[in-house]
Amino acid sequence: MTTGPPNVTVIGEALVDLIPGDRPGVFAARPGGSPYNVAIGLARLGHDTALMARLADNTFGRMLRDNAAAAGIDLTAAPLASQPTTLAVVSLDAEGGASYDFYLDGTADWHWTGPELARAPDRMAVLHFGSIASWTAPGDAQILALAERFRARGDVLVSYDPNVRPGLLADHERARDRIERAVSLAHLAKASADDIDWLYPGLTAGEVAAHWLRLGAALVVITRSASGADAYTGLAAPVHRPARPVAVIDTVGAGDSFTAGLIGSLVRRNVHHPARLAGCPAGPLSAALDDAILVASLNCERPGNDPPTLAEVSAAAATGQR
Repeated sequence: MTTGPPNVTVIGEALVDLIPGDRPGVFAARPGGSPYNVAIGLARLGHDTALMARLADNTFGRMLRDNAAAAGIDLTAAPLASQPTTLAVVSLDAEGGASYDFYLDGTADWHWTGPELARAPDRMAVLHFGSIASWTAPGDAQILALAERFRARGDVLVSYDPNVRPGLLADHERARDRIERAVSLAHLAKASADDIDWLYPGLTAGEVAAHWLRLGAALVVITRSASGADAYTGLAAPVHRPARPVAVIDTVGAGDSFTAGLIGSLVRRNVHHPARLAGCPAGPLSAALDDAILVASLNCERPGNDPPTLAEVSAAAATGQR
């Protein structure tokens, strides 16, 4: 359970994933949504975590709230919403890769108000935002305003993951404009290779990272699934870390577990402060990537989003599962 002011605050959608069951036509309802998953991952890694999500006053909303509370997450700034819960129907391919069909018209996650945002904790080390809520009107403007406020303070690491969903972002130019605006407010920008391939067809990861660093990010991290991950600061050569062998059950929540592992490792190594992040040496960056890859890998070895606890990560690291 949390014991003091939140170390990390996460804002964004909290939805329900409908995951295929053991026979056709049967689905299991599981808590989900990228920001929600990141918050769960951070809490399980032992970080005092607050979640800002608009949780519906219905069965699914109560499931989301109860699951977060059980993880020890501070829900003081999670409003009770009158709109219903967003749903995502998950499809899995033969390799366990996940794709999503979203049902989000008129649902709770996109209707932030100024008074709701004013409930954000004043004391925190990290503010993480991203995914669908960061580029879906009308609430996206409120979330970006919050990120801008904490970026301007200078003492809070602002972290961003666009978590691109092409089916919801049909217009490339408009999508790039929205996502680049968010990147300009973040010190840490993390994306997958699939994200940047869709946003910037024809550009390399290094070219995209250089562009995002010019926009204002201090650290850009690109994940490459089975090929590992790369970190770019613009002050030295990129840092690459390989993936680890994984017996994949599915990839639901893998990127979010990576994000939680990365943020948690940067905080634990005390290199998360904005003044330190841009000049972070290769050693701590490599270690943070390794930590994030391990957390994501353990999540992939069980069904759905089910990030590991700190004890599970420590045990895996001790047995050489890196």
